[in-house]
Amino acid sequence: MFSKSIAALIFFIPAVIFAQNKNDTVVNIEGRLVTLSEVVINNKINVPAFIDRVRNDTTFYKAFRTLRIIGFTALNDIRMVNKDGDIKASLRSKIRQLRSNNCRSMEVLEEVTTGNIYDPNSYRDKNFNYYTGEMYAGLFFTKGTVCGEDNIVKGREHSTAGLSGMEKHKAQLKMLFFNPGKQINGIPFISGKTAIFDKDMADKYDMSIDMEEYNKTSCYIFKIKAKSNRKSDVVIDEMTTWFNDKTFEIVARNYSLSYDAGVYDFNVQMQVELTKFGDYLIPSLIRYVGNWKAIFKKRERGIFTATLFDFVK
Repeated sequence: MFSKSIAALIFFIPAVIFAQNKNDTVVNIEGRLVTLSEVVINNKINVPAFIDRVRNDTTFYKAFRTLRIIGFTALNDIRMVNKDGDIKASLRSKIRQLRSNNCRSMEVLEEVTTGNIYDPNSYRDKNFNYYTGEMYAGLFFTKGTVCGEDNIVKGREHSTAGLSGMEKHKAQLKMLFFNPGKQINGIPFISGKTAIFDKDMADKYDMSIDMEEYNKTSCYIFKIKAKSNRKSDVVIDEMTTWFNDKTFEIVARNYSLSYDAGVYDFNVQMQVELTKFGDYLIPSLIRYVGNWKAIFKKRERGIFTATLFDFVK
């Protein structure tokens, strides 16, 4: 027999399947099985609306775009390692982003490199000798002065249209990074396999909603994990997101992605923490561990950490 708190959810939940144990309940949301903890049940959360928030969230993307319109200091740690985990090239730096007259520029305060992290043929221009480093720089470093930017995300869609080579790969990476769960066109063999919320992906994942405190913030935790027998059918193996239970802004997100298409393969883990700066939500910590092999490229094993602080409007 359902408790009163569970019965109160019937308005929101199409079908309650069964109690997994005395504390958890599994519900069916448009073919997706979602496990709810007892505390979530007691909070009477609107589960379909919550999943729609996860699927359509823009706060994560907006947080990164906000980095274009504020000043900050960042510590960067990029390490390229061999198959045994030994460092073969690295960069450690401290940079400051400056904002003036609606433009941003970057000042390098400290920098130490080892190995061939930079292309020896263009060392003065600091072009990276590794695809991983170049991708990092494209996301977090500024060359020269860039003007006229904003942090508006409404109506702004990631696209690879008209792009090729490195710029196309950067755009695809940004799609995976900022909008995990959306379909990404243009990547051979995996485009539809990133769309974790599509109905034809529902039987490939287990989902759960729980609550806990993260960095002194009360959060809903939404976790999606590929079923052990369906991992070859997915790209996002696991994703855990902490949402502020009052504002529904993202507090942190961890995700693991992997795929082997024969001609290329990758295995990547990422961790992102966000913080509030005035009214802005902004990233304060980004960690990445990746092992991948692209067509016509040597295998790269990279580890990077970006720590951001001293934010200025």
